Amino acid sequence: MKAVVMAGGEGTRLRPMTSSMPKPLLPVANRPIMEHVLRLLKRHGLHETVVTVQFLASLVKNYFGDGEELGMELTYANEEKPLGTAGSVKNAEEALRDDTFLVISGDALTDFDLTDLIRFHKEKQAMVTVCLTRVPNPLEFGITIVDEGGRVERFLEKPTWGQVFSDTVNTGIYVMEPEVFDYVAADVPVDWSGDVFPQLMKEGKPIYGYVAEGYWEDVGTHESYVKAQADVLERKVDVEIDGFEISPGVWVAEGAEVHPDAVLRGPLYIGDYAKVEAGAELREHTVVGSNVVVKSGAFLHKAVVHDNVYVGQQSNLRGCVIGKNTDIMRAARIEDGAVIGDECLVGEESIIQGNVRVYPFKTIEAGAFVNTSVIWESRGQAHLFGARGVSGILNVEITPELAVRLAGAYATTLKKGATVTTARDHSRGARALKRAVISALQASAIEVRDLENVPLPVARQQTARGSAGGIMIRTTPGVPDSVDIMFLDERGADLSQAGQRKLDRVYARQEYRRAFPGEIGDLSFPSSIYDTYAGGLLRSVDTSGVAEAGLKVVVDTANGSAGLVLPSLLGRLGVDALTINSGLDEARPTETAESRRSGLVRLGEIVSSARAAFGVRFDPVGERISLVDERGRIVEDDRALLVLLDLVAAERRSGRVALPVTTTRIAEQVAAYHGTQVEWTTTSPDDLTRVGRADTTIFGGDGRGGFIVPEFSSVFDGTAAFVRLVGLVARTQLTLSQIDARIPRAHVLRRDLATPWAVKGLVMRQVVEAAGDRSVDTTDGVRVVEADGRWVMVLPDPAEAVTHLWAEGPDDASAQALLDEWSAVVDGAGR
Repeated sequence: MKAVVMAGGEGTRLRPMTSSMPKPLLPVANRPIMEHVLRLLKRHGLHETVVTVQFLASLVKNYFGDGEELGMELTYANEEKPLGTAGSVKNAEEALRDDTFLVISGDALTDFDLTDLIRFHKEKQAMVTVCLTRVPNPLEFGITIVDEGGRVERFLEKPTWGQVFSDTVNTGIYVMEPEVFDYVAADVPVDWSGDVFPQLMKEGKPIYGYVAEGYWEDVGTHESYVKAQADVLERKVDVEIDGFEISPGVWVAEGAEVHPDAVLRGPLYIGDYAKVEAGAELREHTVVGSNVVVKSGAFLHKAVVHDNVYVGQQSNLRGCVIGKNTDIMRAARIEDGAVIGDECLVGEESIIQGNVRVYPFKTIEAGAFVNTSVIWESRGQAHLFGARGVSGILNVEITPELAVRLAGAYATTLKKGATVTTARDHSRGARALKRAVISALQASAIEVRDLENVPLPVARQQTARGSAGGIMIRTTPGVPDSVDIMFLDERGADLSQAGQRKLDRVYARQEYRRAFPGEIGDLSFPSSIYDTYAGGLLRSVDTSGVAEAGLKVVVDTANGSAGLVLPSLLGRLGVDALTINSGLDEARPTETAESRRSGLVRLGEIVSSARAAFGVRFDPVGERISLVDERGRIVEDDRALLVLLDLVAAERRSGRVALPVTTTRIAEQVAAYHGTQVEWTTTSPDDLTRVGRADTTIFGGDGRGGFIVPEFSSVFDGTAAFVRLVGLVARTQLTLSQIDARIPRAHVLRRDLATPWAVKGLVMRQVVEAAGDRSVDTTDGVRVVEADGRWVMVLPDPAEAVTHLWAEGPDDASAQALLDEWSAVVDGAGR
């Protein structure tokens, strides 16, 4: 039986280590990861192996040759271009088509029992057996669900936390029959999980999942790379370590010279022909490669040092990685998380701070203090994007320097000469950051259209008028000292998750495009944007009957930018409007929940005394609205959603309504009563936007004041929602309280539970298991539906160590009981 080792990946997340070395050759305990994989194959009787190569293929071939030194027979299948996980194996079909074969990654460290995996495959008579394992954080892997017999029921590639329903993931190790090649097209990129396996499942082919016991680490990040070294030294993984264990946990390879006065505190590893002088101190989880010299007084702790490195006197290396052929001069200090590429020179008494990346062939001058990467920029955060773009405390987490780097990364994802629209709210912080963003965009060969201070919906509409994308900077809602940098796509919608991942990768690689002098982008300031916006809105939204109805409304712009567009709109709308709080207030760019509530109370008093039809209060950037009825009573956001849904559905009588799965199921009753149907989406705004773009969609909302008016825009727009509401109320001649009264009361309760990141996947798997035979919906998170219609939803937060729960029942007591029951399940799994 033959094996296939996939060794063609670039390992971009591991740069600069992989800038000049293919990922499978990265050493773990001074031996390439792929060599550990090949030795595992040999241990299980798989001596004939085909290696698929593409990136820096010659280095892999030169290192392993024909496999004779390992006692194996190696052949190579070279990809001229990346072909995907299945395409690369298809490229080696000629050597594999005669018998069952095993596929394994050349850059994952594991000690799985491959013999038992093969036995399982043959026992099940499977066409494909997928080797699975359980991990605490399944986001970077493909989730797989199997039934009691081991047959695969579902695959999901690289889920969001909202899609996590298990912690059982695909390790990329497969046992396959040659017939599988019939489902893989030649010479085109094809993936197993994304393309081939779904087709096999659709045709009912036998695909099984084998849950393996043992160690597996996908060495895909700097953190996992350093962790793999420690795990080998701690003997958590069954791999061979070259050398002699001269004391517990202290491994020294052949030919190494270690002075008796050197301090060694294991577990650690010293490679062959390395030299450690007297007075040097090597602490736990340190790996010293071949031919490394460690001078007296040097201190190494959790440091991974590749071959042929010179470590000078009194130098201090903590939790860092040093590439091969690099010289660390006297008294240099390299902090935790830093990575130094191959063939660098780090001068005397220089300091390289944590998480800095120094790319190959660079020189750090003596005495330099390096706190940003060389030549590119600092590494990306673990979670760059949150629910509102890139967010953080102004001038602490979000600085002008960070804004420049982000804008440079965004520009790099676009073509030279493309146009980007920029905008901000009325805060001084947003103004300062926007200037930094504009400079970075222009310096990256991007044309910039700057709208200055505008409502967010206007920024979205202007972005959609011929720009490749947009950047909006605003104060974080409810958090005055924080800002959000929001990235928009060519439609003006929030950047999709795929777009976010692309931007994240460019930012993490720190490879930003810089324009030549003649390519510097231009800066322009569009005119008449409010007239354009108001005109387009009034042409798109039905306002018939408004002038005849003689409506009086009270509009509260909350001292925000929504007030900028209203003068162009209200007169042409034909409604008698009393506008309050219309002046911009730089000192209050956002408002807390308490101040918003008190503002709504004051609005209610004015509506009641003015005998207005209703009142509306905008958020500071004009994206969301809150309502007050004709009696001055606040219409809570979840009820406002049902009120607008009832009005729209009653008038349209057909079409689809886009709502997140956390919305009360009373919305289904309201929609169905008027002949419309609900399309449930995830809680992500970009998913609502996706459905909002469909021709059949008539309405959308999130239950938190965000409304989509599809005939005008597919994104949340407070002004468009206001105009549409005015038209609906004018034509129906019913008050908001009358409409609200005819809609049943909802009983939806919510609770947030602290959940450590390490157990989030386990929590979701146990929720699915606890559901048993009950109906389970995995549109977003896991929604469990009881036989009597009650439901509970469990959703892991994508950015915080929190799990959100919603429950709905016929009354509050029933919903509370359901919430308590499933909170116990989540708490139990999290302990």
